[in-house]
Formats: sequence, C-alpha cells, structure tokens
Amino acid sequence: MAIDPSNPLKIVGAPGSPYSRKLRAVLRYRRIPHHWVVRGSHADFDTPKTPVALMPVLVVPGRDGTPAEAFIDSTPIIRRLEESEPGRNVLPDDPAMAFIGLLIEDYADEWVTKMMFHYRWHYEADIDKAAKILPLWRATNVSDEAVAPLSKMIAERQIERLWVVGSNETTTPVIEESYKRLLSLLDAHLSEHAFVLGGRPSAADFGLFGQFTQLVGFDPTSAAVALATSPRVYAWMELVEDLSGLAIDHEAWVARDAIPATLTALLSEVGRVYAPFLLGNAAALETGAEQVECTIDDRKWIQKPFPYQGKCLAWLRDDYAALSDDDRAAVDSILAGTGCEALFAG
Repeated sequence: MAIDPSNPLKIVGAPGSPYSRKLRAVLRYRRIPHHWVVRGSHADFDTPKTPVALMPVLVVPGRDGTPAEAFIDSTPIIRRLEESEPGRNVLPDDPAMAFIGLLIEDYADEWVTKMMFHYRWHYEADIDKAAKILPLWRATNVSDEAVAPLSKMIAERQIERLWVVGSNETTTPVIEESYKRLLSLLDAHLSEHAFVLGGRPSAADFGLFGQFTQLVGFDPTSAAVALATSPRVYAWMELVEDLSGLAIDHEAWVARDAIPATLTALLSEVGRVYAPFLLGNAAALETGAEQVECTIDDRKWIQKPFPYQGKCLAWLRDDYAALSDDDRAAVDSILAGTGCEALFAG
C-alpha cells in the first residue's frame, strides 16, 4: 500500500458499521491523515469498486489526489498500514504478543460481532431504533415518508440474516451470557491496565472497540446490560474513539513472561466460545454439511457454515506456523489451559 503523505486517505463507512469505526479509530490513534465519508451519502461519489460490497472501504489516492486504490477488510488493512506507515503501531514488536493481539482481534471481529448483530435485530426496541436511524446517516434532509420503506427493507433484510450469523433460539443463551462475561472480564482487566495488552492500544483493543460502539454505545438492550455490568467499559469505549492525543511508551506492552491473570481470563473466554465455534465451522465446511452443529459452553450451537470464518482459522494457523520456534513456544505457554490451544493442535 503506497501512501502519499500529501494526500489524505479516505474511509468510506458508516457510524453503524463496527469495522468502519474500528478502522477510523486506528487511523486517528496513528495520526494518519484521512477523510471520513458515509457510504451512500452525497460525498460518496468517486469510491472505486471493490470485489465485495463491504464497509469500510479504504481509498488510497495517487499523487494527483484522485482515487488510485481501494481496500476492504479492516484486519488486513491494518496490517498493511503497519508495514507501510511506521510509528504508533498497533502490533507489539514481540511477535508472540503480536500474535496474541491478532487472536483477540479476530475473536472481536468474528465472535463479538455475533453479539452485536443478535442484540440489534433480536429485540423490538433495538430493531425499532436501528431501522429508524440507519437510513438517516446517508442524509438527514429527507422526509419521513421517503425513509419509511427503506427502514422496513433494512430491518427485514437484517432479521432474515440472523440465522446466517448464528443468532437463533438455540444460540441466544450462549450469545447473551458470553456478552455479559466479556463485560465483566474486561471490567476486571481495565481496572488494572489501560488497554488489552498493557499501557498502549493494540489491534485487540480496536477490534473490541468497533463492536462496542454498537453494543455499548447504540443498541438499547445491550447498552443497558453494559451500563449495569461495567460503566468502566462504557468509558473505555468512548476514550478509544479518538486516541490521537495519547502519549505512548514503547515499553508499555505486556511482556510475554508477565501475562496478567486478567488477560489469561480473557483468553480463556476466547477459548471457551470462539475456539469451539471455529473448529465446528471448519469441520462443517470440510464435510460440506448444511449446518454447523457443535457444543459451546456446554450448550448446543447450530448455524449455517460461514466460509469467511473458515478463512479466519486458516489465517490464524498460518500466522502461528510463521512464528519462530521460540516465539511459538511462548505463544503455547500463554495459551496453555485457555482452550485456545485447540486451534493449533497438531
């Protein structure tokens, strides 16, 4: 990704897109000049086409300022920026700790998003709020009569997709209890550490933050749960929105041989819910099964197989295999007993 410092990047996203908010927060923290454009608004007029219509789109201008390249998928975008833009990085210098950050980021992107989607499109109050507000982010100067059919279309389409992302009658208790535990675990961790991997933010923080902008900051039911469980997480979410003024210390990362118990507890939650899902999803994809059937937290989990999350497991395993022997041994030691080690067994 070749970036010309004289021409800002452009993020094309939406306030209701956790991945858009994630990427914008990373660029703010890293002090990389950028513009924010809402997808489908009047300002979204020269965005290059991408292979898949996802948000956010990161548009990289050429030397003349016109759009030259467009990238999608927040995680690989962030990693490209790590390689092309030095300073205020979000991956630790220690490869073992960088891997731990990527694992938690993946959990946030692919499991915590199930919580976000579930709460938004499962409860009537949340459906009503989202359906009314989401269309207005493109433009507020439209009539209620013009917005009404779009609100109805968005709600119906998203509710139909609940099964695809794994929210259904069987999985509801697993999702909601997982959310409450995550809030409590983060509350305990953030009472002693400013961020997930210590005293400076990492990709793990921004992954969680993106989902929390919706779960904690927008959707009524999950926001009420967050406020009752952890006002600290609510405050943290708002702080991470813009960390451009944060002074950082390069020694602030957690050391591989000094993992706090609160971080181990968070990794154990990843191993408790996300690891068995990834393995069950991979097995369904491999056998061509029509649905994933596995056990998560001693309960049955069923949903349609998700090919992208099959790729996520493959990418995590690739990153794990790419570690040096010493770094891999350090990761194994950190993950031992968390349940996450099952992802890399054999």
